[in-house]
Amino acid sequence: MDNRRDVSEFLTTRRARLTPDQVGLPSTGTRRVPGLRRSEVATLAGLSVEYYARLERGQVAGASSGVLEALARALQLDEAERAHLHDLARAADGVPTSGRARRRTPTRAVSRPSLRWALDAITDGVAFIRDGHQSLLATNALGRAFYSPVIGDGGRVPNLARFQFLDPAARDFYPDWELFAAMCVANMRAEAGRDPHDRGLQDLVGELSTLSDTFRRLWADHDVRTHGAGRKRFEHPVVGELTLAYEELAITAEPGLALLVYTAEPGSPSAERLRLLASWTAPADLPGANA
Repeated sequence: MDNRRDVSEFLTTRRARLTPDQVGLPSTGTRRVPGLRRSEVATLAGLSVEYYARLERGQVAGASSGVLEALARALQLDEAERAHLHDLARAADGVPTSGRARRRTPTRAVSRPSLRWALDAITDGVAFIRDGHQSLLATNALGRAFYSPVIGDGGRVPNLARFQFLDPAARDFYPDWELFAAMCVANMRAEAGRDPHDRGLQDLVGELSTLSDTFRRLWADHDVRTHGAGRKRFEHPVVGELTLAYEELAITAEPGLALLVYTAEPGSPSAERLRLLASWTAPADLPGANA
């Protein structure tokens, strides 16, 4: 798959968000478009204007790590954006998954007993396994109760991105819906950079772009991020408002899958509501989890 368009749009949008003042350059002349000129980025990165123009046209194959790092500094990329730039370059060089091992079918991967035992051993927090498509592959008992609005009674594996953009219930479940929407798309954009040949992700992006104006707009922004850690607010239909901290852990034995754990501050109202939720009867399993 040719990723030159993704490279071009990523570099163009990063350049457009910077001003001369932000990078210590004088602001001279009339600017027809927002952001820095190509010549200014080239100067900051120590590249010729012709070479930078070629990179911005998407011709990033063969660019050295030194060039990519200089470009990342010039464009003031954060850690996630820097990693995304390197992923795009590796894909252009014919390395589609940033060196990842070939992934097994995700639903079969999570049927491994020891992985399910590990999930079930987490009893005081919401624990679930998610793939790069934002599919909810497996949860612990509290996770099934927590994600009951997402799981529903459908016949296919629940998907957090579809829920976010296509289910009206998402705006109730996520009080900070706009923030969650941007985070979801930025995570998917980072995954697409790691493996632009992922047909399943391409199909999901196409589906959401067709059905959601918001998704289509956010996807065009080319923002990237990784989950990592943080705090989120939820409005659960059974127990009400929950403020939870989250941690994302890579599953080394299953490349491309991640374990996420949501916990509440001890002694907080959210901790008490999580305990109440744990006693609530939730769906027995996820659709397709034993495929």
